[in-house]
Order: sequence, then structure tokens, then C-alpha cells
Amino acid sequence: MSAEQVSSLCEQLVKAVTVIMDPASTQRYRLEALKFCEEFKEKCPICVPCGLKLAEKTQTAIVRHFGLQILEHVVKFRWNNMPRLEKVYLKNNVMGLISSGTLSILEEESHIKDVLSRIVVEMIKREWPQHWPDMLKELDTLSKQGETQTELVMFILLRLAEDVVTFQTLPTQRRRDIQQTLTQNMEKIFSFLLTALQQNVNKYRRMKADLAQEPKAQANCRVGIAALNTLAGYIDWVALSHITADNCKLLETLCLLLNEPELQIGAAECLLIAVSRKGKLEDRKPLMVLFGDVAMHYILTAAQTADGGGLVEKHYVFLKRLCQVLCALGSQLCALLGSDSDVETPANFGKYLDSFLAFTTHPSQFLRSSTQITWGALFRHEILSRDPLLLAMIPKYLRASMTNLVKVGFPSKTDSASCEYSRFDFDSDEDFNAFFNSFRAQQGEVMRMACRLDPRTGFQMAGEWLRYQLTAPVDPGPMNSKTGEGLCSVFSPSFVQWDAMTFFSESVISQMFRTLDKDEIPVNDGIDLLQLVLNFETKDPLILSCVLTNVSALFPFVTYRPEYLQQVLSKLFASVTFEVVEESKFVMSVQAPRTRAVKNVRRHACSSIIKMCRDYPQLVLPNFDMLYNHVKQLLSNELLLTQMEKCALMEALVLISNQFKDYERQKAFLEELMAPVAGLWLSPEMQRVLSDPEAFISYVGADNKIADPGLEDPSGLNRSRISFCVYTILGVVKRARWPAAAEEAKAGGFLVGYMPSGTPMYRNPCTEQVLKLLDNLLALIRTHNNLYTPEMVARLGETFAKALDMLEVEKNAILGLPQPLLELYDSPVYKTVLERMQGFFCTLYDNCFHILGNAGPSMQQDFYTVDSLATQLLSSAFINLNNIPDYRLRPMLRVFVKPLVLSCPPEYYETLVCPMLGPLFTYLHVRLSQKWQVINQRSMLCEDDAVDDNPESQEMLEEQLVRLLTREVMDLITVCCVSKKGVEHNTTAAVDADDDEAMATEVTPPASAELTELGKCLMKQEDVCTALLITAYISLSWKDTLSCQRTTTQLCWPLLKQVLPGNLLPDAVSWFFISVLNGLQIHGQHDGCMAALVHLAFQIYEALRPRYAELKAVMEQVPEIQRDSLEQFDSKLLNPTLQKVADKRRKDHFKRLIAGCIGKSLGEQFRKEVHIRNLPSLFKKVKPSLEADVLENEDGEGLTALFEP
Repeated sequence: MSAEQVSSLCEQLVKAVTVIMDPASTQRYRLEALKFCEEFKEKCPICVPCGLKLAEKTQTAIVRHFGLQILEHVVKFRWNNMPRLEKVYLKNNVMGLISSGTLSILEEESHIKDVLSRIVVEMIKREWPQHWPDMLKELDTLSKQGETQTELVMFILLRLAEDVVTFQTLPTQRRRDIQQTLTQNMEKIFSFLLTALQQNVNKYRRMKADLAQEPKAQANCRVGIAALNTLAGYIDWVALSHITADNCKLLETLCLLLNEPELQIGAAECLLIAVSRKGKLEDRKPLMVLFGDVAMHYILTAAQTADGGGLVEKHYVFLKRLCQVLCALGSQLCALLGSDSDVETPANFGKYLDSFLAFTTHPSQFLRSSTQITWGALFRHEILSRDPLLLAMIPKYLRASMTNLVKVGFPSKTDSASCEYSRFDFDSDEDFNAFFNSFRAQQGEVMRMACRLDPRTGFQMAGEWLRYQLTAPVDPGPMNSKTGEGLCSVFSPSFVQWDAMTFFSESVISQMFRTLDKDEIPVNDGIDLLQLVLNFETKDPLILSCVLTNVSALFPFVTYRPEYLQQVLSKLFASVTFEVVEESKFVMSVQAPRTRAVKNVRRHACSSIIKMCRDYPQLVLPNFDMLYNHVKQLLSNELLLTQMEKCALMEALVLISNQFKDYERQKAFLEELMAPVAGLWLSPEMQRVLSDPEAFISYVGADNKIADPGLEDPSGLNRSRISFCVYTILGVVKRARWPAAAEEAKAGGFLVGYMPSGTPMYRNPCTEQVLKLLDNLLALIRTHNNLYTPEMVARLGETFAKALDMLEVEKNAILGLPQPLLELYDSPVYKTVLERMQGFFCTLYDNCFHILGNAGPSMQQDFYTVDSLATQLLSSAFINLNNIPDYRLRPMLRVFVKPLVLSCPPEYYETLVCPMLGPLFTYLHVRLSQKWQVINQRSMLCEDDAVDDNPESQEMLEEQLVRLLTREVMDLITVCCVSKKGVEHNTTAAVDADDDEAMATEVTPPASAELTELGKCLMKQEDVCTALLITAYISLSWKDTLSCQRTTTQLCWPLLKQVLPGNLLPDAVSWFFISVLNGLQIHGQHDGCMAALVHLAFQIYEALRPRYAELKAVMEQVPEIQRDSLEQFDSKLLNPTLQKVADKRRKDHFKRLIAGCIGKSLGEQFRKEVHIRNLPSLFKKVKPSLEADVLENEDGEGLTALFEP
């Protein structure tokens, strides 16, 4: 190799690199240059001299970087084949580059420093400690040359810790060797880091004031920063004794540096990692030194200084770190105190709480939220929660929460000090909104914990705030609501205050009732507040909604003073018919376009009434007649309420009627209540409409063309009549029940006998009424399913061509698109007649299936024994499924099939469930297979063509729907077939087992799943059994990770185990096994799926290989399989006399065999493999006398000398 050769090659390389990096180069030219460089790295025999030449200081930074990259490539990919002298030559030159081959610390580019440190670390990973015992000494010597070298040494030490400990990017034995040697030398390493840090910081402090010394000071500062970064890479995993050594000198140094602006973030980072350490409590005790006077003083002054100069990004980042340090300190205190250790509450606990409260009251919403978990831990702690200092903090914490619950700080606004902080923390208002909602929920939790310790204070504050809000003038702010002039929008100052106050009072009052004894409750104060709230009048829907929540929160006081019940009911009923514009009650329109805010108030009032009747039925029972008359009066005007509101009120009545505890009386009431529905539903006109799709389309007005969609369509009333009937049937089926107490049920005439198993059989007072209406309900479902036939879709009018499509809201939910914030309350519920029609069809479809899903649990044997029910369901709910879209099939499976199956007693499996599920599962298998085939073909085509990348594109929506439907179907099959015995099952199995192996297998989820009675019943039918097995195993290669993981862990093995005793065809066995391997190819890149699939493949191979030699043939086709290793595995498996190896080792062996078909992510697929060879073991298992020289090796003594400087 001549110098000329090297020079000319280097000239070509410099040109190539210049072309690659020049923005003006053409694509073709750049690719050619790139190819030349890559081929040089791969093939050229003189890479090392060329790399060294290009890395010289005289070259430009880009060229030097490329030269160093060549050297790194050599070490990574050629090291194993390099002659010993060449390795020594390269290593000496690299160390020479550190010593004198770089520019000074302030001038050198960071990417040059980075790549240089990487080369050294790559050599260390291959040679230390066995062949390079003096590596640490060499680094120490280099560091003595000056700041430039010290910084590079820091980079090397940090990179080494990251590769070996954090990312673990090297083979196990090498990793163990290096980590153990690092641990043995840790005292030296730590002392080196700490000394470098202190010396450089001291020099920096001395010189920074002197302008002449500025560059020198900056160099020392750089080393300080590097030392802190390196410490951060070690503090996380080294023995705690190193961190707390020498009277916690390290922690003290870090606290001192908190007040050094250039170094404070690094110091806070190190402190945070140290204080967050887990481990033995005994070892963690010294960390309590941070509660001492000195440390506390430094932490607090640093926080005050950082916050003093307004919002500067650097200072704000530091504040966040400090806040985390205080949180971690709190967690350590909670862990150490009272854990049988002799740690006492620190003397500075009060100071700590004050500073912590300062973060909770900081303008940054993010900082406020960061403190919540620690407050919760303190309030929950058995010792600290009794501490007078913490108890004194509760009123202050609650006072802070009153401010923190107010939703302000949107990044796009300027109406609060929080806004400018939010602009650092959140990308958009939606982002902030999502954060704030979870922050508020978290505060609610912590406030309830605080109120458990001091319930009265919270209640008193809630009372004060409520009184204040009731008297404060309404300020709608600059943004008026579209609902009406002068009304609040969600951003109005008054509403955000009302909203926060309501959340506060709700959290605090509910906790008070849970905490205080009955006779301690401040009833008079509560009733006074309730009076004020009931007397408060407002025409603002958003504020009224808050008022109703306060009524509900204060309602438990009425249990002490029942005379107030009537007033509460009047308030709620007035809100049920709330309108912003009074006139609209008298306009002959079924639904003036109410805004969401108005609809919410009305819905809120209805649900408050239902909740009251559900939770306090005994209290409301004496007022039943008054309630009933009021509801009758409201129902008499067909236009006053929406169908949903009418039914909500009827549900409330049904809930109270459950308290009659008298079958005949309740039955008579329900008959009377449902008479108008029965009259409508069973009329000849309705019967005709419900059973004929064409008549139905015409009746609901979906065949019309509407010229002015702004006007109400004429068939609105017809639609609302159908909705009313369906809602009412659903409400009654859902709410009517027999008494929970067996004695009361018997006395009231609800008990009709006992099952063969001895379970009592009850009758539901609504059964007779509901079953009368069942035929027409099934006719409606059949008609609705038939609307999706192409002939019927063609009958829809021009305006309503898309009436059966999904609502926009549903689409957005599936695609995960956020809802605009204001839209929610200010827009009309349905914007167009088409949307109203879509809403009608969607709700109707769902509710019909909700009725069928609730019918089983509600009417029990009376429903399951309906004459030929299975046939009736098959000919209604399951008709024309081919045309039913995925978004309609999903809710059907979830709200009807699943609850029906789950609540059905085993007595009816043969007559009802199996005849229904058999055809359904067979159909679903075919449907899903076809859908996935389309998706897979599409993705293969997409690889060729450019694809439309619009996230809302139809294809994306369809694909996501297929995914969701797949999950729904697999979940249904799992629920039907597999009983998850879970933990109890595992433990008993493990305890009974004699040997380790049984215990080892019991740990894995699949072993604990058994088939249910229904599962066994389904698996007896050959066609259903086939459909279930094929669906479960074929689904493993569908591109849905979640579904794959669930199916693998819960379903596949139990189903297959059931058919093992029979004679399976060899082809079938191979197919099951291949399906699992296909699944691995597709999902192998996801750890969870990979582990589950490998376990399943292992189970199948172990169980079936002895009977089926075909499985071995499949294994032989696995890419890159090692035949001899397979033979070895097989012979052990087939030889029963051999003692079995531990389960884990067998499984690991098997995993290595099938490694060739475990899929990798795209980033991994084309990566060049790095091979690091193991060195002679450091810790030989030999007799003690022979441990003379662990570094000596059987190849002769030359290796130790290899890397001597």
C-alpha cells in the first residue's frame, strides 16, 4: 500500500463527500457519490489509513467526520477478521486523535466529538477488560492533558454506560463482563467524575467574572456539563453507596450547582435520578439528607431565582426538573417513613410543604399538575396524614385547587397568566383541553383524599364558593354563545368559574357524606345551600347545567329533611322542558333546532331524576302519585319533549315501581304506563309499516326529496312515534326488576320455582307487556336489515341517499380525530335534515338490539323459552347480513349477541344459543376472511402505486372498521368459549404441582384458560368447531396486533386442546402450526405478540410432534434453520426416557430454531448485522487455587499485552 494510493483515494472520497453534502447536487450525481462511498467502506482493503488521513485536523469538519465514520465502520464490521497488529495500529491512532487530533474544546464540532467517542466505545465493547486491561488508566492519563481530552473521556464513559446498561446492545456474556468490570471499578470512576466536576466548577467560578479569562472559563464550564451528563448515565444503576459515599458529597455538590445558571439543569437532572432511585429501604435512608437545612435552602433559592425573571424557556425547564425533584423527595419520604425503619418526619417538613405548595400555585398548569400525585401520596400516608403540618396544609391545598380547577390557560388565548406557559407545553387548544380534563380528574381524586382527613373545611369552602357564584353577575365575556344573545359560551368567564365551583363542590360534598358519621353531618348548612340553589333562576343553559349538578350533589341532605323533595322535583321538572326561546314550545314543530347546550340541560335534568329514583327509591316512593301525574301531564303534549326525554321520565317511574315489591300492583302499573305504546305499536297501520321495508321508508319520509332542508320534514312526527315506542320498551326492559332480597321477592309473588340446579326463578312484572310487543320488534329489525339491500337503498329519496351512512361524529371517533372545542355546545344537535335521518336510523338500530340484549337478564326463562326463539332471531336479526355494513354489525354483536349469551343459563344452550351462534360464527369467519383479503391485496398494490395519503380517506376508515369488527368478533368468540380462571387458577395449579416445570408452564396465560360449557357445546358441532378453529388461527396473520395478542393468549390453545383427543388430519395439524408461524412473520416485530405466538407454536409442537412427523417437515422449511439443532431438539422431545430440560430452556431453544420466521420491523429488516465475539470468560468455574491470573488465556500470554499503551 503506497502513500500515493491512499492520497488519490482520499481525493476521490473528498470529492464524493462534497457532492453528497452539497445542496446543489443533482439526485443522480448524489446517488453515484453515495454508492462510491458505501462500496469503499464495504470493500476497500486500505480503509484504516484512508480514514485516518481524512480525519486529520487540516480537513473540513464534514470530511473529518466521514473519515472517522470509516474507522467506526471498520471497528464494527471488520474487527473480527483484522490481524492483531492492525488492531493495535488503529487503537493507538484513535487514542492519538483524542490526545492531539481534535480542535480545542470550544472550537470542535459536537458531531466530531461524538463519532470519536463512539469508535473508542466500539473497541472497548470488543476488547475490554480481557485484552485491554489498562483502558481506564489510559483514559485517566488522557484526561490529565486538558479540558478537550477530559470532555472526550466523559463522552466515552457515558456512551459505554448507555450501550452496556441502558440499551444493552451487545451479547449477554460481553455485557456481563463489561458491566461487572465497571462495577468493580466504580469507586475510581465516581471519584474521577466527581473530582473533574468539582475542579472544573471551581475554576469556572473563579474565572467567569474576569473577561480576559472568558474562553478558559467556558472550557471549564463545558467539562462541568459533560461530567454532569455522564453522572446522569451512571447514577441510575450503580450501587446507592457510591451516590451517598463520603457523607453524600455528590448530593451536596449537586445542590450547590442548582444556583449556577449554566450547570443547574444538568445538576437537577442528576439529583432527580438519584432521588428517584428504588432499592432496599436501608440503602435509601441517606437520601433524607436532602431534607436538611443546607439542601432545602439551595433547592428553594434556586426555585425562587428561576421563577423571578418571568418566563424564560431555560429557567422554565429547570423549574420543571426541580418540581420533579421535590415530587421524588416526597415519594422517598412516604416510602421510608413508617416502614419499620428509624426514619422520622424531617424537621424541615413544613418548609418542604410550603415550597411544594408554591409549585401547586404556580401559573403553569403543567407544574400544578405535576404535584398532584405526590399530594395524593402524602394525604394517603398512614403517618404523615396525621401530621399537624400536613393537616394545616389542607385548607391551603383546597384553596389552591379552587384556582386550579378553573379551565384557563389555552395556548391560543391571553386571558390568564397560564397562557404563555401553555404555549411552551401544548401544541394546540385541543391538546391543552385533553390534558386539562385528565388533570382535573386527578385533582378530584386528591381533593377527596384531603377531605377524608378534614371533611368540614372542604364543605365550608364549597359553601362559600357556591354562595358567591349564586350572587355574582353573569359575565359572558367577549365571545357570545350562538345559543342566544348574552348567554355564556364554554370560554365565558362566568361559565368557567361555575364549572370549576361545581366540580369542587361535587368532589368535596360526596366525600363528606362518606367520611362523617350520620349525626356529624352539617344538615342545616346543607339544606340552606340547597334552598339557595333551588331558588336560583337562570336562562343560561350552561349555567343551569351546573346548577343541576349542584342540586344532585346536595340531594343527600334531603334524606334528612324529606319535606324538601317536592321542591327538588319541581326544579328538575322545570329543567326537563327548558328552552331558550319560550315560543318554540308552541310552534308546531317537533324539534326546533335546539343547540347541544339546551339539549344537554334537558338530558341532564332527566338523568338527575333517574339517578335520584335509582339511588333513593325509598325516599321518592311516598311521592310516587305526584310524580306519576306530573309525568302523565308532560307526556300528554306530544311535542313538548323529545322521545328520549319522555322515556327517561318513564324509566324513573319504573325504578320507583320496583319499590312496590308487589308483583300484581307493579304489573298493573306497567300495563297502564305502556298502554299508549302498546296501542300505537300493535295498531294495524304500524304493523304494516314495521313489516314492509318499502312502507317503512315511506312512513319515515326517507323516500322524499326535500327542497328546503332548513324546514322541518313532514314525516318527523312518524319517526318520533316509532322512536318513542322503542325507547319505552327499552326503558321498561332495562329498569323493571324483582326485589333483590329473596324473602321480599317471595312475599311479593315474584318467585315462580327453582331451576334443576336449585337457582330460584323469578318473573319480571314487565314480561307480559314486553312479549306482546316482541313480534313487531323482530319485524322492525328484519325490515331495518332489509333496508340495506341494493333495491331498498335505491328507493331512498335524493335528499336521503346517504341516510344509512355513518354520522360524521362516529367517523371522527373511529379515526381518532378530536372534536372542535366550541362546536360541542354551540351548534345545533343535527345541522341538516339528512343528519337527523341518519341519527334516527342509527339510534333505532342500536336501541332495538339493546332491547334484545337486555331481554335475557330482564325476563330470564320467560324470554329464553319463547316459542322457536332461535329461528325467529335468525330470520330477523341475522337476515341479509351480507349487505349490513361493519359499523352496524359491530354494535349488534356487542349489545345484543354478547349479553344474550352471557346471561343465558346452560339449560337453553342446546335449544337457543348453539342453533343461533353456529350459523353466525360460520358466517363471520367467511366475512372477515374476505375483508382481510381485500386489505392485504390493497396494501400489496399500494406498495407499487403512490397512495392517497389523506387520513380521512374512505379506505382508512374501512380498514379501521374491519379492525374494530375483528376485535369485536374475536372478543365474542372468547367470551363464549373460554373461561378465564386467571390468578386463582394459576396459583392452585402451581401449588399442587410437584416439579418446577408444571409451575413454569402455569405462569403463561394460555395454560390457565379452559373451555366453558357453552364452548364445549359449540365444539361438538363439526361445522361450528371448524369455523371457530379456522377463525382463531387464520386471524393470527391479520394485521391487527391487539386482536392477534388476545386471540393467541386466550383462545387458540384451549380450542385446539379440545380437539386433540380426536383424530386430526395431518394436513390440518400442519395448517395450524403454519398459521402460527405466519402470525410470527407478520407480528414478530411486536414483543407482546412475539412472546405469545412463540409460546403457542412451542405448545403445538411439543404436544403434536410425537404424533405427527409432518410438523418436523414444516420446521425444516423455516428460513435459516440449523438442521443439527432441530435434530437435537427433536430427539430430546421424542425420547421419553431422557430427563426433560427446564421449560424455559426448551422454549429458548425452540425460539432460536424458528428465529428465521419471526418478522422484524422495517427499520430492522435491512440492517447490517454487527457481530461481537465473546472473549475468554472472566469468571472461570475452576478450583480456587487455579485463579492465579484471570486475564491469562489458553492461547498464550500474548493477548494481555495486545493493548498495552
